[in-house]
Amino acid sequence: MPAETAAAPAAAPAAAAPEGGVIKIGHVGPTSGAIAHLGKDNENGARMAIEELNAANLTINGAPAQFELLAEDDAADPKQGTAAAQKLVDAKVAGVIGHLNSGTTIPASQIYNDAGIPQISPSATNPKYTRQGYAGVFRMVADDVHLGGTLGKYAVESLKAKNVAVIDDRTAYGQGVADEFEKGVAAAGGTVVGREFTNDKATDFNAILTTLKAKKPDVIFFGGMDAVAGPMLKQMKQLGIEAKFMGGDGICSAQLPKLAGDGMADDQVYCAEAGGVEGEEKVGMEKFRADFKTKFGQEVQVYAPYVYDSVKVMANAMVAANSSDPVKYLPELKKTDYKGVTGTISFDEKGDIKNGALTLMTFRGGERTTLSVIR
Repeated sequence: MPAETAAAPAAAPAAAAPEGGVIKIGHVGPTSGAIAHLGKDNENGARMAIEELNAANLTINGAPAQFELLAEDDAADPKQGTAAAQKLVDAKVAGVIGHLNSGTTIPASQIYNDAGIPQISPSATNPKYTRQGYAGVFRMVADDVHLGGTLGKYAVESLKAKNVAVIDDRTAYGQGVADEFEKGVAAAGGTVVGREFTNDKATDFNAILTTLKAKKPDVIFFGGMDAVAGPMLKQMKQLGIEAKFMGGDGICSAQLPKLAGDGMADDQVYCAEAGGVEGEEKVGMEKFRADFKTKFGQEVQVYAPYVYDSVKVMANAMVAANSSDPVKYLPELKKTDYKGVTGTISFDEKGDIKNGALTLMTFRGGERTTLSVIR
C-alpha cells in the first residue's frame, strides 16, 4: 500500500454554502472509459437520492431546500480526478459523494480537505483514504484490510487452496487489495507461488498467465476491476488454466459474466463486495434494487445503493444542523446514526464505517449468488 502522510485538519471553506435555497452536492465517478458502467451506476444512485430529497420538500433554516447534483467524470484517472475535484470546489458545492476508485479518491481528498468540503466515498477501499488525518472524509464500506484479508482466509480455509497466485493492476485499489489478500493467505497457512502485475487498461495477459500456469496454482487472485478481469478469465480458459479465480469488489459486478463471455464457469469466480445486508435489512435493499431497475432499466452493478445512502446521510446531517454550511453540518455528519438501504450507518473517529460488512459471492448461470455476509 502507498505510504501514509499526515495532514492538518480541514480549513474553513472560502465561501460558505447557503443555509437553504439551492444546495449543490457533487458526485464524481468514471462515467467514461472501461469501467463507465460502474461510474454510471454510482451516478444513478446519486440522482435517485437527489430526486427523492427534492420530492420530500425539506426545509433548512426556515427556507425550502432544493438539492442540485453536480456530476463530474474522472475516467478512473487520478489527474482527471483532481481536476474534477477542483471544478467542484470552484462551483462551491456543499459536499461531495465520490470518488469510486481509491486511486482517484485519495488525491482528490486533499483538494476537498483544503477547501473544507466534506467527502463521502461510497466505494474507495484503500485504507490510506481515511488515515491521512483529514477531518471531513468518510467511507461507506469496509476497507481492503478487511476485504483482502477475508478473501485470503476464504481461499485457504473454504476453497482448500494450497498454492495461490496473485495478479494486480498497480492501481491504489488493485495493489492494495492484492497485498492484503496475500497477507490473509499467509496467515491462514497457504502459499503464494507467484505475484505478477498488469495495468488497468491491459487486454493481453498470456505472458503472465503462462508464467503462473507453470506454478500450478489452485487459485488466482486478481486485484483490479471487472473490465480487465473479464478478458483475463477468457484467456485463462484458452490456456487451459482451471484454477479458481478470486477478486475484490472491483470484479464483483453484474457485468462480469458479459465481460468474461464463455470464459467463466459456474462456481469458478469468487469475490467479495465491501458491504452487505442480512435479515430484516434485506427488505430495504431489495426494494431499492427493484426501484432502481424500474427507474433506469438496468440492474444495480455494485455500489449505487451506497451512493444513494451517502447522499441521504449528507442531507440528513444538513437538516440536523439546520445548515448546509460545511463548518456547521460536519459535526452532525460525524455523529451520523442513519438507517439506510445498506444498513445502519455510523462512522468511527477516522471516518470509516462502523461494523462494516462483506458479502462473499460466486457466479452461477451468469448471475451473482450470495454465499454469506461477514462482519
